[in-house]
Amino acid sequence: MASSAGPEIERLIGLLSKLPGMGPRSARRATLALLKKREQLMQPLADSLAETAAKVRPCSVCAAPDTRDPCSICSDASRDSSLICVVEEAGALWAMERVGAYRGRYHVLGGLLSALDGVGPDAIRAGELVQRVGEGLVSEVILALPATVDGQTTAHYLAERLANTGVSVTSLARGVPVGGELDWLDDGTIAQALRARRPA
Repeated sequence: MASSAGPEIERLIGLLSKLPGMGPRSARRATLALLKKREQLMQPLADSLAETAAKVRPCSVCAAPDTRDPCSICSDASRDSSLICVVEEAGALWAMERVGAYRGRYHVLGGLLSALDGVGPDAIRAGELVQRVGEGLVSEVILALPATVDGQTTAHYLAERLANTGVSVTSLARGVPVGGELDWLDDGTIAQALRARRPA
C-alpha cells in the first residue's frame, strides 16, 4: 500500500499480515473492510481484542487459554480426570471439543519437538505432563498429536517419559477418513489404515 495511507494504516496492515493465513494482500483487504465498517466491525473488534488481552490467560493446569484458572474444562467436575488428551496447541483442543465425543481432561504442550527448529524437550510442557500423571489420578494418556515427523517424534518422546508411570499411553487411530475413497488417499494414509485395521 502507498505510504500516503498513513502510518496507522500501515501498522494495522503489518500486524494483520503476521496472522496465520494472512499475507500482505489479505491484510490490505481486511484493513479496508475494517475501515469501511468502522462502527459495526472495527470498534467491536478493537474492544474484543483489548478485553481478550486483559482477561484470557493460560490455565495453570492444562495451559488452555481461558478467562478462568483453572479453566472451564479443568474445573468441570463431570469430566473424567483419569483421562488426559495431549494436544499440540489449543486449536486441537477446540477441535476435539467441537466433536463432543471426549469427556476427559487435556494437556496443551505448546509446541512439538523439532531438531530442525531447535525445539527441545524444555520448550514444550512435557515435564508438567509427567508431573500431572505422577499425582496418581490418571489411568490413560491419549497422544492426539499431528501425523508429522515432529508430531511422531514428540509422541515417541512422551511415551518414553511415561513408560514407567504405569499409565496406558495411546494414540489416536489414523487411516481412511469417513466417506473417504481409497483412490483419493495418499500412500501413507493407506499404509497406516492397514496397520491399524481391526475386526469388522
